[in-house]
Amino acid sequence: MATLNQWVAGSRPRTLPASLVPVVVGTGVAIGVDHAIWWRALLAAFVALVLQIGVNYSNDYSDGIRGTDEDRVGPLRLVGSKVAPPKQVLAAALGCFLAAAVAGLVLAAVTTWWLLLVGAVAILAAWFYTGGKTPYGYRALGEVSVFVFFGLVAVVGTVYVQAEELPWEGWAAAVPVGLLACALLVANNLRDIPTDRESGKRTLAVLLGDRRTRILYAACAALPFMFVLALAAPHPWALIALLAAPLSIPPTQKVLGGASGPALIPVLGETGRLQIAYGVLLAIGLAL
Repeated sequence: MATLNQWVAGSRPRTLPASLVPVVVGTGVAIGVDHAIWWRALLAAFVALVLQIGVNYSNDYSDGIRGTDEDRVGPLRLVGSKVAPPKQVLAAALGCFLAAAVAGLVLAAVTTWWLLLVGAVAILAAWFYTGGKTPYGYRALGEVSVFVFFGLVAVVGTVYVQAEELPWEGWAAAVPVGLLACALLVANNLRDIPTDRESGKRTLAVLLGDRRTRILYAACAALPFMFVLALAAPHPWALIALLAAPLSIPPTQKVLGGASGPALIPVLGETGRLQIAYGVLLAIGLAL
């Protein structure tokens, strides 16, 4: 039986800012258009958080039963490390998906039933990232999915469930948020290039190769600050998000400096802190 600490580690807490930051930014946009509804924002945060934990457990289960996690450098995987039975990890993933579905049902009931379709697609995307016979995460589409669901869908969806409209600021803010979420995945897949290549897992990092993947990470970490400059014309307060720029330097230096294997593990935490700082500051700027 896995311990509580092992279950927490298996949820991959360093990656969880990717689910909460879009909700914070979307709420900042909703405040800016005078339509913030706090209980809906909190419920959206719950949906995003448990959905991502479900994704992480689902990936743990699917990769574990395929054997692609047997020789792993990164954080603990419950199935691959044989500290939890696959059925328990699968049950945890499905439980998270169910909790997200129930909370999403409440949001759909008070806004529009079309949200049920969005939620269903999000859950299917979560499962088939590494699940099923032909997981798209093994076909170099992981970053596309992360950008769509942790950027566009999460930010714009959070705005909509509160404001019940789709202001352009929501779409504009979703792009840099999605890019920072992609940075997390790129760093993770950069670290795993050798083992993923050996196991036949064709991530975008495997296809691009080591050098170009490092450049991609640097771009995902830097471009969000270019979007701040674009947003600053109609929303000058958005410029305060530039205060997060120094946090992008340490992980980018590690990645461009050639860090590999275990040396890349801290990059996940540093990228997460960059996400949080950027998201909170951008949300404040858009709210003001």
